[in-house]
Amino acid sequence: MHNYLRSIGFHDITKEGEKNILKSIIGNPEKMDVTMDSEGNQYVELRREVATDMGIALRGSFDENDEFTTDYYFPYFSSNHISTTCEVEIIKQSDKESYQGLCDDIRLGVDLIFYLQDMFTLLQSDQRDKKTVDFGGVRLSGLSDFGKIILPMKKAKKKDSMERSIRERNNLLLAARDGDPKAMEKLTLQDMDTYSMIQRRLEKEDVLSIVTTYFMPSGIECDKYEILGEITGYRNYINRYTMQLLHVLTVECNKISIDVVINDKDLLGEPAVGRRFKGNIWLQGKIS
Repeated sequence: MHNYLRSIGFHDITKEGEKNILKSIIGNPEKMDVTMDSEGNQYVELRREVATDMGIALRGSFDENDEFTTDYYFPYFSSNHISTTCEVEIIKQSDKESYQGLCDDIRLGVDLIFYLQDMFTLLQSDQRDKKTVDFGGVRLSGLSDFGKIILPMKKAKKKDSMERSIRERNNLLLAARDGDPKAMEKLTLQDMDTYSMIQRRLEKEDVLSIVTTYFMPSGIECDKYEILGEITGYRNYINRYTMQLLHVLTVECNKISIDVVINDKDLLGEPAVGRRFKGNIWLQGKIS
């Protein structure tokens, strides 16, 4: 059973319930796509939504008796806004016909790796054989299996000064990435000063009153992250099959906006604009 079915409203589903849902999708899909896989064989994707912009996708093939054989399936949630316009490096997974995308967005400081939702868009395009692709932007979304709402921090009065410092640091990161030794040295000194400041403040303060946002890998799977960011918008949906309440939170994390869906049963606290979300996500992305 997929670990993130709970995120889209199947929190307490049984093995039998899972089989019935998958069988129902195969028998009556809302959408079907057909393309050629990396080995030149016909490959099929069947989808059905359980709420707006979210659902379950099955991938596999039809045999000579027109019977569908499932290779794998995954829950998905599709965002409607572009999170980053960086080029995407495409990485094929070795164990199945699926892909991950990698972006080098300077705002994060780490490589951004996500599960590619719209693999069929890539395989049907003239960029399918390229290592790096550019479809104009990436729409990032996250499926969360646990999260909590945290009160906001007091906003700094000198907003212009803070934004200027962020721009200067981003310029230094770009220069360091190109091999500039002076930029590397300056960044190292800045990090040492930041570390010393945090150590001093931690003696009297909680870490969440110091750190406003973060985005860091979680566990050994490269598309799983732990995030902390400000909620800039939210909306609620109901899974039409289980009637479970789902929250879709637009979270700004290190200046990157990500739409996160989480089951009400897995969310601690009441979401509101201006508050912060802290939780684990499986990062997905659409390149189209």
